[in-house]
Amino acid sequence: MTEPLLAVREVHKAFGANRALAGVTLELYAGETHALVGENGAGKSTLMKILSGAHRPDRGSMTLDGVPYVPKNPRDARRQGIAMIYQELALASHLSVEANVMLGQERTARGLVLRREHNQLVRSALLELDHAEIDPQTNVHRLSPGGMQIVEIARALVSNARVVILDEPTSSLSGRDAERLFAVLDRLRGRGLAIVYISHFLEEVERVADRVTVIRDGATVLTGMMESLTTHDIIHAMIGREPEDLFPAIASEPGEVVLETVDLAGMILPKHVDLKLRRGEVLGIAGLVGAGRTELLRAIFGLDKVRSGLIKVAGIATTRGRPSDRIAQGVGLLSEDRKNEGLALNLSIEDNLTLAALHRHARRGILNLNARRNEASRRLIELNVKAAGPKQAVVALSGGNQQKIAFARLLHQDADVLLLDEPTRGIDVGAKAEIYRLIRELARRGKAVLMVSSYLPELLGVCDRLAVMRKGVLGETRPIEAWTEHEIMSQATLESK
Repeated sequence: MTEPLLAVREVHKAFGANRALAGVTLELYAGETHALVGENGAGKSTLMKILSGAHRPDRGSMTLDGVPYVPKNPRDARRQGIAMIYQELALASHLSVEANVMLGQERTARGLVLRREHNQLVRSALLELDHAEIDPQTNVHRLSPGGMQIVEIARALVSNARVVILDEPTSSLSGRDAERLFAVLDRLRGRGLAIVYISHFLEEVERVADRVTVIRDGATVLTGMMESLTTHDIIHAMIGREPEDLFPAIASEPGEVVLETVDLAGMILPKHVDLKLRRGEVLGIAGLVGAGRTELLRAIFGLDKVRSGLIKVAGIATTRGRPSDRIAQGVGLLSEDRKNEGLALNLSIEDNLTLAALHRHARRGILNLNARRNEASRRLIELNVKAAGPKQAVVALSGGNQQKIAFARLLHQDADVLLLDEPTRGIDVGAKAEIYRLIRELARRGKAVLMVSSYLPELLGVCDRLAVMRKGVLGETRPIEAWTEHEIMSQATLESK
């Protein structure tokens, strides 16, 4: 390595009394993938907005190719070679691939758009990314999430970007699409581009990164070559404590069966599922994407139709049920998609927290607003939610704090049976530790927890028993001590006999 392509030196940024960055230093070299990791609220998003021209630093310096880098706005940053690809992709879904790639960087002559040149540029970019199968004239909404991601990267290539920043790029991708994305990033790195890769998935960081920088409390606390660091080192730097503390040793006593399915089958998935969930235990379900795990929870909760079989809640058998029926029976669901299903993002914290059980604060049809607000305030303290107060909009919270609000709704609902679908998806290590402690504490209090997760370490660290689902069929349930990651993956990928 010679001189860095992009250098950030002791950058500070505050928003009023809130100090977002307190001395971040980052060096990025051409031809490398540099991972940027840290807890939610550590300052990653603020730093990226500064690099992409959306914010200006209060103090500190930045250079690009050794020249002072002070972008006036995002368009100026892109013109200088910095391309930002956000987790929520900035695409016009009703427009074609070509139109999206060329938006804001159109080639014109005498006031006319050069359509032929546009088509050639887009096809060339897609070919370079090894995705020539994408038709430039296809509307973006017809593409898979992985295809949409490629369109964003193609836009960066056409703009002659030298630095590409990706924020949680695999959060909505399948395993296959994620691997194809990794291959694209390898190709871009080989072409001499510099890549900043932001992710909560440390396994991905190990796969793609040459170097890693950890930010904690707005400051750089660790930078090093990926090959010389362990996951333990990175987690310790992120949370400031030993990773072993992630999974709390909170014991619970299993009691009577409170949820049972007998030969349960959905319209497509799941197929013939028998399970028993006891009070005071956490039962984990592992499996590949598409195995039917989410469909199982949705069928139990009444969101998806049941084709056959029985669902027993507290010994009462039903063939069908609506979500309102399940809530009345003491069943609560935490959706894997908190933004579209799990939360009403534009409503307040107190609205989200109490909507499933408004009757708890009502008398003769009149809602006691003070009682509701006091309850919301108590839950914020109980779950250590970082928020301005119960009236704050949920959309303004970090991902980890949003997830805590979704949990708080189940607590307010006083659910006895908790169906948790990917409960820590998209949140940082510190927030995960708090969620794990909450799950174990709920089991200790006698709640029954059915937990779906694609992250094997958390299943092994949190659950009492576990079963693997494959192609809609749930395998044998065993005590957690009987499982290893290798055995779980073997069961998940086992070919049909």
